[in-house]
Amino acid sequence: MRSTVLVVGLVILIFSIGSCRKDFDTIPNYGNLEFSKDTVFLDTIFSNIGSSTYNLKVYNRGDDAITIPSIKLQNGTTSNYRLNVDGIPGKEFDNIDILAKDSIFIFVETTIDFASITDPLYTDKILFDNGNNEQDVDLVTLVQDATFIFPNRNGLEVETLTIDGEETNIQGRYLTDDELNFTAEKPYVIYGYAAVPSGKTLTIEKGAKIHFHNNSGLIVDSNATLIANGTLEEKITFQGDRLEHRFNRVPGQWGTIWFRHGSINNILSDVIIKNAVVGILVEGLTDSPSITLHNTEIYDCSAYGLFGRNTNIVGTNLVIGSAGRASLACTHGGKYNFNHATFANYWNSSLRQLPSVIINNHFTFKNDNNEDVTEIRDLIEANFSNSIIEGNNNVELVLDKLSSSAFNYNFNNCLIRFDDLNNVYANVEELNFNNTSHYQNNIINGLPDFNAPLENLFSLLSNSNAIGNGTPTSLNLDIKGTPRIPSIDIGAFQFVEE
Repeated sequence: MRSTVLVVGLVILIFSIGSCRKDFDTIPNYGNLEFSKDTVFLDTIFSNIGSSTYNLKVYNRGDDAITIPSIKLQNGTTSNYRLNVDGIPGKEFDNIDILAKDSIFIFVETTIDFASITDPLYTDKILFDNGNNEQDVDLVTLVQDATFIFPNRNGLEVETLTIDGEETNIQGRYLTDDELNFTAEKPYVIYGYAAVPSGKTLTIEKGAKIHFHNNSGLIVDSNATLIANGTLEEKITFQGDRLEHRFNRVPGQWGTIWFRHGSINNILSDVIIKNAVVGILVEGLTDSPSITLHNTEIYDCSAYGLFGRNTNIVGTNLVIGSAGRASLACTHGGKYNFNHATFANYWNSSLRQLPSVIINNHFTFKNDNNEDVTEIRDLIEANFSNSIIEGNNNVELVLDKLSSSAFNYNFNNCLIRFDDLNNVYANVEELNFNNTSHYQNNIINGLPDFNAPLENLFSLLSNSNAIGNGTPTSLNLDIKGTPRIPSIDIGAFQFVEE
């Protein structure tokens, strides 16, 4: 009986509190609100993809608490904007109070169907009060149309990829024949992994923009090919699907471009890849290069910029910037040839354990008994010419050899950061820079003098030791199309006097 009385009493208390009038008096709003901004720009969004949440602060600078009789969107309930006023969602609000010398937050989001609007610059206003006291704040969003590639649905299940005849848990699907040519007409937005089928070629035209949703990417299957040929003026870009400025350099927004074992004749030229987990993953050894990278830039990857596993990679005028682990990893043996490349890892989002460039001949995995197994393959060749290996660690190059298998490497006319303060690598023969069988005309711990390395700007300034210390090759133009004259500089960029 007593418990029943307590419950009834609690209910009465709740109702009495809820029915109390507010414990402060207000006066009507007098049209003198102040705002943290007069226009809320919601940046650019893709059709039917929700924006980030933006905030607006509304201030009452007066000495009295006020009541705003109305806060609403000018386009009313048909507006594509959504508001949240001090924790209450909606599009129209009545009698909103603000204490004296206080403020409230208004949060703004939007999702817009490009086909439903006549102008890609979509606008509206938040109206505060009415009549002579009415004030407003503009809302502005640019909406882009796009070609969307989604995994198909089978009932409630999202399609997953079958690879080598086995079903995987990778959400995605193989591209159809009529999807194997990406143009610059409008951007592409990929959900899940889009895969190029065996025996097919995906061609990406100059100026094309490919955007990936979270946990998405591109797979080039065995015996399939990717040809992405941009130009200096119209580069091809691969990046995440968040277009807001604050996402411009956020690593790990999408997965990777994965070239599987047996993919052939892949070419990326004048391409920019950014904000992935792994920019490019290449597997499998072939006689001809599995992938050729020319005038290619890879930035801000949460793990690796370029990860090769027992494969054949050629890179010229290649730039790989910050990565959470290594800019370049040449692992499990294989063949690697780089000329006029800049590997510069100035990652500053966390502690980085690996160097900018790591080369090894082994790979460790779990077998069916959950035991660690290390597999060793020949490093047939790893050749670096006219290349910069730099970063914000003391040691930015490591060669890690296991067993007596072939381990062939050569560095000539390179600028290398290797300041082994604690002599950790003193007995590692592969890192003996005085051994002219493997090292010729290199500069160890020289000054790269990059333009702005923390911003991934790796062109050379006038004090760089890379200037004039390269050796002639057939690569006569740098990544910007600048002739390598009268002298040849190390790295992807030729110094230009301003």
